[in-house]
Amino acid sequence: MTNEALDSVEVDKGGRPTKLTSELIVKAEEYIYDFRSNDDIVPSVAGLACYLDIARSTIYKYEGESERFSDILERISQKQEKMLINGGLMGDFNAPITKMMMTKHGYSDKQETALTGAEGAELFPTIVVRYE
Repeated sequence: MTNEALDSVEVDKGGRPTKLTSELIVKAEEYIYDFRSNDDIVPSVAGLACYLDIARSTIYKYEGESERFSDILERISQKQEKMLINGGLMGDFNAPITKMMMTKHGYSDKQETALTGAEGAELFPTIVVRYE
């Protein structure tokens, strides 16, 4: 057997065989550039699942099985984040929806608040007790 033939031989790990094929991976890569043909405004895992006609849970399962597939999901996330930022800044996307979707990329809208009493005094001062 040649090295190429050995590389294509799958080892039986028991259980049901995976349906993650090289053709499916290529089709998943195509989605990154062709997501609009699926009527998606931005690429997403749900959109990829529809494009591949598989369950979203299967997408996440494949992510753990294949580094290449995992990279595809990361690229989808990066492209979605960039499109949300640009679409939000340009006013092309609905601001509240964009804001909500950006939380999935680690963004948040936090407001720092401090409780103060009269004349700005702390309501809950820090008390340090020293024992000697």
